[in-house]
Amino acid sequence: MPPRITKEDLLGLQPECDAFVGIDSDGCVFDTMGVKQRTFFHPLILKHWNLQPAESALRETAEFVNLSSVWRGSNRFVALLKTFELFNGRSDVQAMDLPLPCTRELRAYVESGVPLGHPTLEAEAERPDRAELRRVLEWSRAVNHDISSRMEAIPPFPHVRECLELLRGRADVLVVSQTPEEALIHEWTRHGLSGWVRAIAGQELGTKTEHLALATGGRYARNRVLLIGDALGDWKAARESQALFFPILPGAETESWARFQEEGLDRFLDGQFEGLFQDRLIIDFRARLPDRPSWQTV
Repeated sequence: MPPRITKEDLLGLQPECDAFVGIDSDGCVFDTMGVKQRTFFHPLILKHWNLQPAESALRETAEFVNLSSVWRGSNRFVALLKTFELFNGRSDVQAMDLPLPCTRELRAYVESGVPLGHPTLEAEAERPDRAELRRVLEWSRAVNHDISSRMEAIPPFPHVRECLELLRGRADVLVVSQTPEEALIHEWTRHGLSGWVRAIAGQELGTKTEHLALATGGRYARNRVLLIGDALGDWKAARESQALFFPILPGAETESWARFQEEGLDRFLDGQFEGLFQDRLIIDFRARLPDRPSWQTV
């Protein structure tokens, strides 16, 4: 099992190749996003905020945010805040005699600028006036516990393993994710993939943009850094890092990995990726992730 790493480890990562590829994990390499959300995240929101009378509305809202919107792949606390904001604004929810989730403390934490993860959340939740943050922390811990103890192993998408094999010795590969590091290490090790990557970076080490900056800054040519992801946040991180971007299309993951194996990988390594090829990929990708839910557009 690969060791946990620090920001200093990422900063000190020396190139073994002249190209770098960052890869997201949940929903990108593993078809786990829907299972984790529907089986663990959403039921535990219902439980911890006593929202069972509005289960249908909560699940619809949470699935939109986490699986099929511009917020897909966001840090879990960012996604929870957006879920509550949309949920609280629904007319069908407002018509119920139901206490709505309070978002003031969660919003302040999300907007604080600190790395969003258990270490910083625990520090904030210890303060005597942070009852709502303690509820968020209890929910997040319960999610981690249930996923680690109850979730069945889900293999990587077809063509992922072949792509990692093709990248060996041709690019330095880093897992770049907002999933907690412990879960990432467990998943990549369980499926025998951890040996294909230089390191695994989770939410504890900051945002994906920060991961890329630490691991690549000044050590690779601009057109030799690529990020593979399945969410608009991944594309944003690539743009902020001046990296190239290959999208794994939600709902067409197998086809996306096959295209990367057959065409995208060689185009990247041969310097033929940027331009029309990448632009067409991103147009298709953006069209699949709206920013308005169906109940607001009808």
